[in-house]
Amino acid sequence: MIKKITLCICTVFLLSTGFAQQKNELALNKKIEERSYPQWFKDAKLGIFIHWGLYSVPAYGGKESYGEWFLRGLQLGETLRTKFMKDTYGQNFAYKDFAPLFKAELFNPDEWADLFKKSGSKYVMLVSKHHDGFALWPSKYNRNWNSVDVGPKRDIVGELTTAVRKKDLKMGLYYSLAEWNNPLHRWYTDPHDSIGNYVDNYMIPQFKELVSSYKPSLIFADGEWFNTAKQWHAAELIDWYYNLVGDEAIVNNRWGSGIDTGFLTPEYSAGIKVTDRPWAEVRGIGRSFGLNRNENLEAYGSSKELIQRFVKTVANGGGMILNVGPKADGQIPLIQQERLMQLGKWLKINGAAIYGSTPFEIKEEEKIVDITRVDKQINFNWVRNSPMKGVKEDNFSIAWEGFIVAPESGAYTFETKADDEVAVYIDGKLLINQNYTAGGSQSEVMGANTGKSTNGIAKLKADVAYPIIIKYNEKKQNAEVTLFWSSKKIAKQIVPASGFFQDKAKTKPGIQGVYTSYQTYICYTQNNEKIYAISFEWADETLILNIKNPGKSATVKLLGLNRNLNWEYRDGKMYINTKRINYAEMPSHDAWTFEITKN
Repeated sequence: MIKKITLCICTVFLLSTGFAQQKNELALNKKIEERSYPQWFKDAKLGIFIHWGLYSVPAYGGKESYGEWFLRGLQLGETLRTKFMKDTYGQNFAYKDFAPLFKAELFNPDEWADLFKKSGSKYVMLVSKHHDGFALWPSKYNRNWNSVDVGPKRDIVGELTTAVRKKDLKMGLYYSLAEWNNPLHRWYTDPHDSIGNYVDNYMIPQFKELVSSYKPSLIFADGEWFNTAKQWHAAELIDWYYNLVGDEAIVNNRWGSGIDTGFLTPEYSAGIKVTDRPWAEVRGIGRSFGLNRNENLEAYGSSKELIQRFVKTVANGGGMILNVGPKADGQIPLIQQERLMQLGKWLKINGAAIYGSTPFEIKEEEKIVDITRVDKQINFNWVRNSPMKGVKEDNFSIAWEGFIVAPESGAYTFETKADDEVAVYIDGKLLINQNYTAGGSQSEVMGANTGKSTNGIAKLKADVAYPIIIKYNEKKQNAEVTLFWSSKKIAKQIVPASGFFQDKAKTKPGIQGVYTSYQTYICYTQNNEKIYAISFEWADETLILNIKNPGKSATVKLLGLNRNLNWEYRDGKMYINTKRINYAEMPSHDAWTFEITKN
């Protein structure tokens, strides 16, 4: 009887303790989620991200891949990276052997900070430790695996923090919660739920060591996606950080499922439209964050593309964290420096429309753009990028039309692999429908490419040209579409270029595609009771704005040109006279800001 009573008491105690813990967790989550965001971050709009580490030594990957994921490519036996490793560094060379080669001999933190200041950024965020676990500060939890014990023999985090703060910029730190090769838990390799020992005895104490030492104004967590916020002890860590640093502290939203806090971080996207919560588009100047020497020049785009992309994020209530990927020697590639200087030059003239601004009642004006081109075959993986200039990275559609010709008669199984939606019609019949909806979808997909597949069968006669229509919708983030075929005599393969023609007579090879996207041509912001219209197209005679009448006494100026412009309001539109502005007077050739002041 005594044993039963004791057991009951223990059970009640455990249950009450569990309920109390759950209640405390919910209360702490609520406290963090309801905390206001610092005004400095809302006003800043532009930050600089820096991915620099051992991966900067090889600085290599596929043209659309992230250079900083080099170690993971080796772990997976990825052909491109493993061959490069063997050919360049030798058969027995291992990832850890990059540490002595990461010398940072040209690293000058004051020069970096000066460049970032000139770029117009208001804060800097350094990757203190990426997924490979190599720390850029003298962490006692990473003996002989940090930048003071090996390689540069320098406290990179400390030196850059000092230099950045001397320029009156805020300092932030990226910290990967998980690591690929930590013996306590190998991320992606060990069971996800076996992370407890790693978190308690390594991650938490190291995180506190980092934050206590440098007290960053911003923390960008990452590598959280296989675990819950509870498993990461996210709420406790965030609360501890806020109490340590104070009101200016802010975190991002990557802390595991089960907690909804921090500024939003869409990555390599066309941005989002959120105004009730801070957000920042996260992207590199090129396709990669860490330097990737295998990228093409076109990956870096132009100053016009960069400036207009940045303006769109601000108009829609966000900002941008723009990444640079220095070389292993510490030099930021010159083309990246040039883009930062071009952005800074534009901001010096147009900053009144950006810093401290808020979204206007109309965020942007768009028009539908159709671009036609002939493609050899349907085999595309754009990853996070636009298929061509003039088309957005997200929410675009393509309609291919032409003729398909089989080399032999028989039943052909057609298969698509696509992210997100595709439909295939052959000879007027719907053969494949992979989640296709006319007009596309606006749902957001953040994460890895799904690569779904669907198939259908069509009987084709040899050398007969059958009409084919392929319709594709891209939603968010990754973008790919491939068309395969197979038959009794042909193993599954991508439909070759020899199978497509533009005409029934088979005289014009290829298939014609119409790429459709919305294109922004004017963005709006407001600041200090002034309205700013930022035009991406120069109006030779008249700029037409679809806004409410600002009042008869309102004045209009082109920022960078110190004189008032004539304007009138009629038929619900504002007409600004631009024909007296000479080409030589234009303060910029990337985007033009018109300031409307209500008097």
